Amino acid sequence: MKFGDFKVKFRNLPLLPTRVVFGKVSGEDLNQLGRWCKQGLLLQLRRGLYILGKDDRKIEPSRLYLAGQLYQPSYVSLEYALSRYSLIPERVADVTSVSTKKTARFSNDFGTFSYQTVKSSAFRGFISVKDEAGLPYFIAEPEKAVADFIYLNLGKIPAGLVEKTLLESFRFQHLDSLNKNKVTAYFGLFNNTKMREIGAVLRGMGGKV
Repeated sequence: MKFGDFKVKFRNLPLLPTRVVFGKVSGEDLNQLGRWCKQGLLLQLRRGLYILGKDDRKIEPSRLYLAGQLYQPSYVSLEYALSRYSLIPERVADVTSVSTKKTARFSNDFGTFSYQTVKSSAFRGFISVKDEAGLPYFIAEPEKAVADFIYLNLGKIPAGLVEKTLLESFRFQHLDSLNKNKVTAYFGLFNNTKMREIGAVLRGMGGKV
């Protein structure tokens, strides 16, 4: 297939998984994709996932949408979500997510995307949102982003210094905006005594009922 025909056929798709484009992928297909990538006509986001070059694509997906497509199942959480909700003061460049699959990291022309692992029973507490192009992605609710981050950093929280660690080491802010009932529910998903204790401290630091 000539690239002109290829781009007309697929330019209305936000992404181009090889299984969608070709069905059964041959070595010749992969060689053709490789040549187009070298020419800058296609961008490879990860193995088996491509996107048309900026001048040829009609849809401009957000990095948040891409995060959910690069590694499934996953939802945006941790530092990126905390920054987005202004629960930490830092601006976070890399898109951080959690998944039930093993830890992973991808870098491409759109940035760096990292994924940390949580147990299946804790894989909830996220909502579906649409980006500027109308494409859906999943992102943790504020309380779940906090719970995910704390769970993955439990070893950095000394006993008796929970509040000090949250405020000084992790630089949490605006914790009074959190819903206490959701804090209880989401911290409880991890079935971990220390998580429940930290959740109790967090509720005592203020928040909505």
